[in-house]
Amino acid sequence: MVEVSGEFACFTRPELKAERFSYEVMTPSAARGILEAIFWRPEFAYVIVKIEVLKPIRWFSIRRNEVKSMTSEDWARRMMSNPALRYDVETDRDQRNTVALRDVAYRIYAQVRLRKQVAEGEAKYREQFRRRVDKGACFSQPFLGTREFSARFGKATALQPISETRPLGPMLHTIHYSDGRETYEWFMAELVDGVLEVTPRGIELPSASAGRPASAARSRR
Repeated sequence: MVEVSGEFACFTRPELKAERFSYEVMTPSAARGILEAIFWRPEFAYVIVKIEVLKPIRWFSIRRNEVKSMTSEDWARRMMSNPALRYDVETDRDQRNTVALRDVAYRIYAQVRLRKQVAEGEAKYREQFRRRVDKGACFSQPFLGTREFSARFGKATALQPISETRPLGPMLHTIHYSDGRETYEWFMAELVDGVLEVTPRGIELPSASAGRPASAARSRR
């Protein structure tokens, strides 16, 4: 269990391609990314159990310049091997609108699922995670959906979930990356008294953009 908070958050809905529009609350995929930024080992995976919303859902919008193209590994390799190759950002710039959340705080509950042929027990990894949270240590800076929205994290406080119940509809559960492609798992989400209960698994569907490099989607959690 860990609490995270921040000034801004954007948990982008994958079905909206042109402009960023956030889910009302943190997705399980984003929660898993935060936990892995704090403590990750190949021996286990995090299973998100529930997410408590600790502050009222508030929105804001911003219009900013973004580039239209996604950087691929092949493009990066070609630029490294050919110093004359240049990327002209002026010809690839586009204005896009972002509808995101502001002043957010969540409490994440998760379990450790050991991978096959791991001898150690779950307690070892849970204790290592708790020690890192107590120290404020992390492998990389956690973020709230997009990398520019950094997250603070720490031990659980006395904050209570908001008293709000609403259906959230189909929500992104997990993104799987394999062979340069991605598949999504979805579930029907509902906020009940400020608590989002997460199913162990979602329903897997193929990506709507087949063939898109997996590296292009990792900022969309």
